Amino acid sequence: MSKLKLGGLALAAVIAFSTGAQSQMAPFGSKEDAAYAASLWAALEKGGMVGKNAINTFPYEGTEPHGFVLETFYTKATVNGYTGEVIVKRNYGPKDVEVEAVQADRAKHLGAVTVMFKREAGYDSDNKDWFWVKYLPDGSLDKNPKGMMLAGKVAKGAKKGCIACHSLASGDDMVYTK
Repeated sequence: MSKLKLGGLALAAVIAFSTGAQSQMAPFGSKEDAAYAASLWAALEKGGMVGKNAINTFPYEGTEPHGFVLETFYTKATVNGYTGEVIVKRNYGPKDVEVEAVQADRAKHLGAVTVMFKREAGYDSDNKDWFWVKYLPDGSLDKNPKGMMLAGKVAKGAKKGCIACHSLASGDDMVYTK
């Protein structure tokens, strides 16, 4: 085979691979999603929803996947000049943790903070424009088993995950309680 044909085949393979890789990119976990999630965390921290000076409420018994004890806040937050609804859920564990133990030492039992933030119209019209994110207690992003950051349109198009589960909520807002 000539060098020209080999070069052409190599170029075609690179184009096919890069095109396939782009079409395979998940709709979440990008650098842009991580940056937006960092701005959201800062807004939540400023509003007392997360961090060491967070407002505490009365925790209640929860269920998987969020936590066995939960605290949930419904409010608004402003991120990069846009104000939207936000639902902040503090997820406590382990499995057998009791509400009283969480009240006595929230920091010891906090496993994650999951957030739904209603972004500007057109962000993700299919899913009511929610931005989904799962933080670790220190504000860093949690990752799925494949190492993808859980921020953005988390698990869009998947059979499991944030969007798949919340699409089953009654009503048309993807929210289970209000």
